[in-house]
Amino acid sequence: MSIHYKFKSAIDYDTITFDGLHISVADLKKAIVYQKKLGKATDFDLMITNAQTNEVYTDESALIAKNTSLIVARVPVAGATNKKFWDRGEPSLIGTSSASSSSSSKGVCT
Repeated sequence: MSIHYKFKSAIDYDTITFDGLHISVADLKKAIVYQKKLGKATDFDLMITNAQTNEVYTDESALIAKNTSLIVARVPVAGATNKKFWDRGEPSLIGTSSASSSSSSKGVCT
């Protein structure tokens, strides 16, 4: 599945491909930063807006459905000395593997 996005100043849309029917806002932001090679530590955050409904996604855990078109804008991080760190790892995969490892260790113990 995929989501189409563009920065406010861009003309054409880019595509992020993912597994499943939804992607979280946090995972989407990480994927955009990685795809656009914006760096690991930045002094901005990304504001995600639905292109059709103009809904701004402020909750990092909100889910965005497949085939959605989005507008992305860079916004400054609150505080002059704060930086936003983007981890390239897939948090959903890391969370799943740790959950499965804990369940597999339960299976070994019983």
